[in-house]
Amino acid sequence: MTTRTPLTRARLATVGAELADEVGFEHVTASEVARRCGVRVASLYSHVRDADDLRALVCLLALDELADRASAAVAGRAGAEALAALAGAYRDYARAHPGRYAAMRHRLDPATAAASAGPRHADLTRAALRGYGLDADGETHAVRLFGGLVHGFVTLELAGAFDHSDPSPEVSWEWSLTALDATLTGWSTR
Repeated sequence: MTTRTPLTRARLATVGAELADEVGFEHVTASEVARRCGVRVASLYSHVRDADDLRALVCLLALDELADRASAAVAGRAGAEALAALAGAYRDYARAHPGRYAAMRHRLDPATAAASAGPRHADLTRAALRGYGLDADGETHAVRLFGGLVHGFVTLELAGAFDHSDPSPEVSWEWSLTALDATLTGWSTR
């Protein structure tokens, strides 16, 4: 006799995350998650409100996973070393889990976002930036600059945008992080 794994929000998040990594976050559907769980679609709606709620579960799982990895990466580091470790954690996660990484951009309602690991990501970035002596506004701009650089680079890299030219993406990655450190080191806050 086969026992079925109970259907829970956590299981739906895991199955949705695995599906996202296999076929892309945009293809995470209630019907495919239900099929993989061996249940009917209607059974999912005892645990999620709708397809958007299912996608939010995947987003929350990814935010949690990456926050744990990023926290471990920056522990005991400061300045350029902390910045590079944090950026590397994001890049490594995106390469290993492209669907989950894409899921982290899913728009959450304000209450869910506030209770998610999203603020932890911002706090980790602020901690990595602390050695640059930025005021509160400058720090906010630097968090956004860091996010834009890392997300933009990783998104282009995952899309294959750097596959057909030299130097290698690794060289450009290192150059970008060095340039970011130089920018933040010389940043004069207003």
